[in-house]
Amino acid sequence: MDIATLAGLIFGVVVILTAIMASSGIGIFINVPGLLMVCGGTFGATLIKFPFEQVRGAFRVAGQAFTKREEQLETLIEQATTLCTTVRKGGLLALEDAPVDNPFFKKGLQLCADGNPGDFIRDVLNREMEQSYERHQVGQDIWRAIGESAPAFGMIGTLVGLVQMLVNLDDPSQLGPGMALALLTTLYGALFANLIALPIADKLAIRSTQEQMANSLIVEAVVGIQQGANPRVLHEMLEAYLPSRERSEYQAQRAPAPGEGS
Repeated sequence: MDIATLAGLIFGVVVILTAIMASSGIGIFINVPGLLMVCGGTFGATLIKFPFEQVRGAFRVAGQAFTKREEQLETLIEQATTLCTTVRKGGLLALEDAPVDNPFFKKGLQLCADGNPGDFIRDVLNREMEQSYERHQVGQDIWRAIGESAPAFGMIGTLVGLVQMLVNLDDPSQLGPGMALALLTTLYGALFANLIALPIADKLAIRSTQEQMANSLIVEAVVGIQQGANPRVLHEMLEAYLPSRERSEYQAQRAPAPGEGS
């Protein structure tokens, strides 16, 4: 669980509710027609822009915004160095039973074990990376589209409320509901866009960048393993994927793996 995402969402909701309740009751900010107009209009516009399967997938991958990246680059580097040492001792066939959980890494190792050349392996893995990036991009685009549509439908609700209010100027009892719809729909659209939709799109973009970095490291590691690189050289090459501060801390804490210098 990514505590930052959940804490940010809860903190934002609590602060807004506290500010509302400090000056008035929460009930006056609940307007069902306004909610239906913003949510229904936004969802309808999203279905028009994107195929249903992509929209459903975007809501499914939104959970990634609330999950912490499990795959650490340091762990991948250690695994690659260990596997490189194993291959130098037992050959590429030793990779078939390699204890690797990452499916992308595992696929690359299987390609090595099958005897494929390094250029072919790099091409296959890079193509899969590109396809994965495109799928992630679609999810981000959908959530950004939702973030753009929600305020627009909030403004549409404002116009509807103003029309209702102006039509019923001769009936004072209708002025309040019309004005409430006019203002609350704008509030709903702005809150949903800026507190939920756009932050989720940005967090998904960060998750995609992290995965791209890890997969790029894996590609280099797999090709290096296939080519029989020196474990120490491979390790130093893969360390370049770490940010400078993390790299310094990692180098200070790490002990060389057995056989790495051979």
